[in-house]
Amino acid sequence: MGRTITICPTCDVSSIKQGIASAMEYDTLLIKKGTYNEYNIVIDKPLTLLGEDYPVIDGEDMGEIITIVSDNVTVEGLFIINVGTSYTTDYAAVRVVKSENFLIKHLVLEKLFFGIYLEKANNGKVYHNKIIGDAVDEYNSGNGIQLWYSHHVEVDRNIVQGTRDGIYLEFSDQVTINNNISSDNIRYGLHFMFSNDDTYTNNTFENNGAGVAVMFSKNIRMRNNTFRKNWGTASFGMLLKEINDAEIVGNTFEENTIGINIEGSNRIDYTRNDFINNGWAIKVRGACYTNTFKNNNFLYNSFDISYNSKVNDNIFKENYWSSYTGYDLDKNGIGDAPYRPVKLFSYIVNRTPETIVLLRSLFMDIIDFSEKVSPVFTPDNLMDSSPLMQKTE
Repeated sequence: MGRTITICPTCDVSSIKQGIASAMEYDTLLIKKGTYNEYNIVIDKPLTLLGEDYPVIDGEDMGEIITIVSDNVTVEGLFIINVGTSYTTDYAAVRVVKSENFLIKHLVLEKLFFGIYLEKANNGKVYHNKIIGDAVDEYNSGNGIQLWYSHHVEVDRNIVQGTRDGIYLEFSDQVTINNNISSDNIRYGLHFMFSNDDTYTNNTFENNGAGVAVMFSKNIRMRNNTFRKNWGTASFGMLLKEINDAEIVGNTFEENTIGINIEGSNRIDYTRNDFINNGWAIKVRGACYTNTFKNNNFLYNSFDISYNSKVNDNIFKENYWSSYTGYDLDKNGIGDAPYRPVKLFSYIVNRTPETIVLLRSLFMDIIDFSEKVSPVFTPDNLMDSSPLMQKTE
């Protein structure tokens, strides 16, 4: 265990840079309440920076504020503001570069470009931080928490809002993203690219440009998350593009334009999810094979399923559909008649989007009834042959 060096505006050591320069490995810098106008603070040895009563580090819009380039660094309890904005450099409030065993916790970050940026940094934890951006446009804003080529990282209990993407992963494997609230971000609440074997659970993605985009990744486990009020012409709770061998279990998709938008995604289990009051619960845009939809609740969506390809070996079974009007004579809890979730009107809207203005009209009821009597356009093998009579818990 190292020594403790106290830093305060009237102490012998009055700046954080001075404290790092005078510290030995594994020392703790105890930063007292006050305002420290510093940027380009480089932590190049194993240290703990511990703020008392949230001292303010003000970067005065000059550039990056803290850069960690050593293993075994903890940064805790600081209020960091005024990161520089640049169109050529991704300045961050805290950047971790090629480091192991880092812990970034209990920080409050405001007036930022990028918040916490992990670059080839592994085996660390980003815990219980509050990141509040004021992003207006995508081109001049950064992400709240960004992982680039970083593996075995826990991102837990953070609040991120007002950034470009709340949490962004690229080429980052075996990452867990749990118990975060990502809201009011311009683009996505969570954005994955080329990242495998990751798990995200118990997160809330609300009122973002779009909720979550998972692209070009495999073996992703998505459990018990809430996707709510992600509204807009091109908005969705979740976008899946080129995703394979994933599980989507126990999530709630509520009041999104589209609950899940799926392209080129295969061998995914969709189980025990609730789709409530969405425009479209699920929109399948082709090249999706061997997916299973089981024990989900489809409740009061304008359209449950929209489907634009003929080929279909996806299985829908034992789901509850609020618009199912069948009967259960043998009282086994399963409807005696199959349910066809793709409505003719949904097919027409796919082809001619302007017809959406007829959504609540008698016209829609008539064409959906006629399709029910003799299905011609909607995929005849896309049906739930064992629809549940009661919601699944």
